[in-house]
Amino acid sequence: MTIETIVNRGFDRPHVGLAGMDTKKLKAMRNSTLRACFKLMEETSYRLEHVATVRGREYINDAAARTVNATWYSLESVQGGIIWIACGSNEEIDYSRLLPLALRKVRALLVLGEAEGLKKAFGPMVPQIIECKSMEEALHHAYYYDSEDVKVLFSPACDGVASTEALGEMFIHEVNEL
Repeated sequence: MTIETIVNRGFDRPHVGLAGMDTKKLKAMRNSTLRACFKLMEETSYRLEHVATVRGREYINDAAARTVNATWYSLESVQGGIIWIACGSNEEIDYSRLLPLALRKVRALLVLGEAEGLKKAFGPMVPQIIECKSMEEALHHAYYYDSEDVKVLFSPACDGVASTEALGEMFIHEVNEL
């Protein structure tokens, strides 16, 4: 399957189509095709976008990562320890694919909104899970987190909270206010 095939089958935004594809179809694709598709994901607005480095800590906007698959790619791509800002959801979401990465990389999970589902999934693995009422509060926690070897990654891992653009712009604005 090629990028053109994905686009021609109704996936007018390849990064969204890829994240929503069945794993059997993904396995059937050639590695070079997958790399090309993921490269397109990196070029998308609000996708693994460096916002700023504040006091030596990098802040990365990944508001376009609205699915578990897209967030998996983000967590896998960011090198080193991560303070992950995610959006809480009342939906039942299967986060099991993210568990190995969370165990290895996530030092703190800051949840915008309802944190119960994320606490249930990541509680045994992530040392700190904090429910935050706003992006400002989440970034306040990230700013004062007691470690210099981490990056702050905003990757929602759920859909329906707000538009990608609204979330991405909110993150950028609040990081610039630090």
